[in-house]
Amino acid sequence: MGSDPAGADDLRRRADVIRIEHVALWTRDLDRIADFYCTYFSASAGPRYANPAKGFESLFLTFGDGARLELMRTSRLEPVQHAPGAERLGLTHLAVSVGSKQGVDELTSRLRHDGYEVVDGPRVTGDGYYESVVLDPDGNRIEVTI
Repeated sequence: MGSDPAGADDLRRRADVIRIEHVALWTRDLDRIADFYCTYFSASAGPRYANPAKGFESLFLTFGDGARLELMRTSRLEPVQHAPGAERLGLTHLAVSVGSKQGVDELTSRLRHDGYEVVDGPRVTGDGYYESVVLDPDGNRIEVTI
């Protein structure tokens, strides 16, 4: 029996519980961005958290499968603001599955009708995804996919 100094056996045992717990977004308007994800992606908003001493507020949105998005606002920091839809290093888009091609088409049409920018699609991508790319109210790229 050899030893396992890197902990590979432990990692294999835990692999079924490793998941991304949440992704966080800075925003200047918690209500506006929360309304967007609740209205168009059926998220549920949790209670608002505030820490006045740090100039920080946040709330979590929960999606049907348990995935969560933390929305954060600060009055003390100046998060870098990118041009709407900018491609950048690091986190560049959030992909949300709506379950079907028809769902992608219908939601994309609804978002366009309601004045949100559709950057691309709906289309089949080179790697086989059916998706559209829309911008949320803060200019973050959202892939709407099957």
